[in-house]
Amino acid sequence: GNRLLVYDTSDGTLLQPLKGHKDTVYCVAYAKDGKRFASGSADKSVIIWTSKLEGILKYTHNDAIQCVSYNPITHQLASCSSSDFGLWSPEQKSVSKHKSSSKIICCSWTNDGQYLALGMFNGIISIRNKNGEEKVKIERPGGSLSPIWSICWNPSSRWESFWMNRENEDAEDVIVNRYFQEIPSTLKSAVYSSQGSEAEEEEPEEEDNKERNDILAVADWGQKISFYQLSGKQIGKDRALNFDPCCISYFTKGEYILLGGSDKQVSLFTKDGVRLGTVGEQNSWVWTCQVKPDSNYVVVGCQDGTISFYQLIFSTVHGLYKDRYAYRDSMTDVIVQHLITEQKVRIKCKELVKKIAIYRNRLAIQLPEKILIYELYSEDSSDMHYRVKEKIIKKFECNLLVVCANHIILCQEKRLQCLSFSGVKEREWQMESLIRYIKVIGGPPGREGLLVGLKNGQILKIFVDNLFAIILLKQATAVRCLDMSASRKKLAVVDENDTCLVYDIDTKELLFQEPNANSVAWNTQCEDMLCFSGGGYLNIKASTFPVHRQKLQGFVVGYNGSKIFCLHVFSISAVEVPQVTGGTCPLSALLLPDCGRPRGARGAAWGFLCQDFKIQQQSLADLFLFVVLPQDFLGSGDPKETKMLITKQADWARNIKEPKAAVEMYISAGEHVKAIEICGDHGWVDMLIDIARKLDKAEREPLLLCATYLKKLDSPGYAAETYLKMGDLKSLVQLHVETQRWDEAFALGEKHPEFKDDIYVPYAQWLAENDRFEEAQKAFHKAGRQREAVQVLEQLTNNAVAESRFNDAAYYYWMLSMQCLDIAQDPAQKDMMLGKFHHFQRLAELYHGYHAIHRHTEDPFSVHRPETLFNISRFLLHSLPKDTPLGISKVKILFTLAKQSKALGAYRLARHAYDKLRGLYIPARFQKSIELGTLTIRAKPFHDSEELVPLCYRCSTNNPLLNNLGNVCINCRQPFIFSASSYDVLHLVEFYLGEGITDEEAISLIDLEVPRPKQDNRQQEIANSSSQILRLVETKDSMGDEDPFTAKLSFEQGGSEFVPVVVSRLVLRSMSRRDVLIKRWPPPLRWQYFRSLLPDASITMCPSCFQMFHSEDYELLVLQHGCCPYCRRCKDDPGP
Repeated sequence: GNRLLVYDTSDGTLLQPLKGHKDTVYCVAYAKDGKRFASGSADKSVIIWTSKLEGILKYTHNDAIQCVSYNPITHQLASCSSSDFGLWSPEQKSVSKHKSSSKIICCSWTNDGQYLALGMFNGIISIRNKNGEEKVKIERPGGSLSPIWSICWNPSSRWESFWMNRENEDAEDVIVNRYFQEIPSTLKSAVYSSQGSEAEEEEPEEEDNKERNDILAVADWGQKISFYQLSGKQIGKDRALNFDPCCISYFTKGEYILLGGSDKQVSLFTKDGVRLGTVGEQNSWVWTCQVKPDSNYVVVGCQDGTISFYQLIFSTVHGLYKDRYAYRDSMTDVIVQHLITEQKVRIKCKELVKKIAIYRNRLAIQLPEKILIYELYSEDSSDMHYRVKEKIIKKFECNLLVVCANHIILCQEKRLQCLSFSGVKEREWQMESLIRYIKVIGGPPGREGLLVGLKNGQILKIFVDNLFAIILLKQATAVRCLDMSASRKKLAVVDENDTCLVYDIDTKELLFQEPNANSVAWNTQCEDMLCFSGGGYLNIKASTFPVHRQKLQGFVVGYNGSKIFCLHVFSISAVEVPQVTGGTCPLSALLLPDCGRPRGARGAAWGFLCQDFKIQQQSLADLFLFVVLPQDFLGSGDPKETKMLITKQADWARNIKEPKAAVEMYISAGEHVKAIEICGDHGWVDMLIDIARKLDKAEREPLLLCATYLKKLDSPGYAAETYLKMGDLKSLVQLHVETQRWDEAFALGEKHPEFKDDIYVPYAQWLAENDRFEEAQKAFHKAGRQREAVQVLEQLTNNAVAESRFNDAAYYYWMLSMQCLDIAQDPAQKDMMLGKFHHFQRLAELYHGYHAIHRHTEDPFSVHRPETLFNISRFLLHSLPKDTPLGISKVKILFTLAKQSKALGAYRLARHAYDKLRGLYIPARFQKSIELGTLTIRAKPFHDSEELVPLCYRCSTNNPLLNNLGNVCINCRQPFIFSASSYDVLHLVEFYLGEGITDEEAISLIDLEVPRPKQDNRQQEIANSSSQILRLVETKDSMGDEDPFTAKLSFEQGGSEFVPVVVSRLVLRSMSRRDVLIKRWPPPLRWQYFRSLLPDASITMCPSCFQMFHSEDYELLVLQHGCCPYCRRCKDDPGP
């Protein structure tokens, strides 16, 4: 269509359709900084829009616009048509155009913005500099049979060195780079063939860096994709597509390509054109696809009008064995990293790598149609030379892949299959539940053992040469991660509840468990040491001693000696962990039967422990004193002494760094405060809430301490539960406010109004700090802080006027007026606040109207009809006070009035406006238009069109367009009532209630709907006869034919004072409810009543701001904006 549709990508809602083009829109492009975008259409025009969806410039070509593209550096815009292309930049007003030999279909700028590539219908690619001069011309082999339908420069230069080695390599070639760096062009690469032939040293080719940085991807309708350097030299060979490509797009870093077209799908390719897979299938041709900058979100547009939005997730494909880590890179390469020596080797597969497994000297890589098994050249622990050992040419579908010395293990849901390297299936195991984890735990070649964890909590050990699985144990929760200690005696499990559980394999006994774990690994050199990660921490557990924690992001994947290997996102790192922290270790470790010098411990630290053996002796004495003797003493039966002894035991446990034991003893002794302090200092939230739940609500001190620690440990839910138990509602409110749990605070405030100030004042301050000022004002108002509420509104109003947001200024002034009306209920401030109320109401009306005038003079397009602009400018001209409000320009009002008056035939008014402008300071941009208008208006007749003359609906007098009295009738002085959208004079007359009639009584009389009295029989006969008789004498019955309200409209001619319409009870009773509109102002104001004199023409009044509209206009505006255009009351909100 001819509209530009702007959508919100978060939920797919249409934000706004942009009008400006008169024919089908063909193309659109965003500037790199996101501040502008351009659209091209079949109407031969290009429109430049701002990010606020406002058109700022429009220019044309001689033919339909085919494509547009922004320069990423200078923001120069290239627009291409069938016969030429143009270059526009913000610095120059004109558009430089250049002829083309053929229809231009696509275009793309280089990364540095120096060159522009044009793809043409005749199969030629023309590369131009930023001045439009042709520098390189590339002719595709198919010529005009292969139109260049889409081109795109690679946005990244990180991959240039890899292109030089792509052309003549086999799938299993390996590049060894012992110190793999980000700029490989500075290094030499040793290339080994799959047969292990002698290596050839290759020097990088000396080429211009500029050419190697800029790589152009070309998709043509010869059903091929090809790549070119800036010099025009082709890189590699054409790649067949088997469909007509319509769009090509690079990811931000240039590592992947999106391609769509006649195959009705969007496909993902590598940067060198290897197809990886399908992003999404559609029902029609894909004409465009784009990647969101710096993300993996993809948007697709199709022939049938559908727009699809995808998120691509690139999962980590990797494998680890001891100090060797293999992972997928660029989707088609595998990098093997030696974690100790930091050497890396790259294996190029040229196909999508689906799975990787590594074990000892074996490496298995699963590709879409085969599995490749590599082996190391030698048994050297630091050797990084791999060669192909076997190929299994077969397609497999599996969830997990494991490699052993002579076998491949495939995991398929509940089934494990064991294959030889020749692809023959040797064994198969069927499990009871889904397999969640599998790991090779070593063994002789051909007889390796596997550790398997299932979703139902079962853990098994399987030997490759044995058909029967051995059940080690079964737990209640699903298995997430597994590992077995070096001696095969202990088993560590991470379950789905993020708990690390350690079992004795022989006895099936649970030795201990720790929370907050996502992965676990045993030390391969020390039996009693393991580490687990989770919650942003690395946790190290040695035997039965407390867990040592340090901050670390990622997953633990291995623990070898003093090195822990952690995976974070896509990279793995080795963390050096000394086995003795700070030069000392727990003295109890000396009692371990298998204790020797810990690995990684310094000699000085170990010597320090041996030299100070007296301390150990004292510790053993303490152990006897506080553990052995008390067992006999506890039987004495004296509660006080028992409590004292337990307290001493707890103090001793606390001193020897056994806090959990100390907590249990303190609780037993009734020393809850000390127990809570330990739990709080160690961050044990679960123990804190358990203590709080067991305490009596009368024990306020420990409960308050519990709540304080829980709040400090970011557990507001538990802290709230504790405060509720105490009955401390004030602290509970303060907690909700501090943690910004506003919904809970509001619910509490509804039940306990005395806390309203404590809730709404901080809420309003929080809203103001987060730039939500309108909501902050309402919160201050709700809290009874009228001064703060008014201050916020005044600041918002001043900012809106200063920023020329006059629509917002009108809204804020209306809110200010309603705020003043609310304060006016206080008798002491009534008169002053009512004066401010009327003043702010008037300003709101002025700014609301002026918003349209300002936008008309500033924007290239106007959404208002000429009649509306004419009415608004007349309204403002008659309404402006002597001191013009801040921000309102008389020049713009008179200029708009003159321009629209001239267009509508009000030449006399236009001449008056131009004469007034001569006495004002005119901005330079209006000078020429005003001078020209002043001259041309002299050639027009000196009168106004009668169709534009406003009519007074009270006295039926035609009023002049220029009224010295303002917006009132020149005859009866009746004020005009204007529509708040079109600013037409509405057919309404305000009337006032007679003395003694209240608003409630008036409503009841109007709602009464009493039928009019009938005429007598004699009058009826006269009315039905063929003759017409004029009766000069009226009876009381005949009075029923006349509307009593119409009689009240009469007034004494010639008076200069306004005589209001005052009605009695009889007149009110004669009125129909549908003809009366009532502004139901809150006290201290009286209600206002208006009578419609043309009942068939419908008028709608907003129940919130009481502004009047033609019903059709109001419904359309509410449909467009979802609210009243004046007070922004949503259509679903109840009225005041």
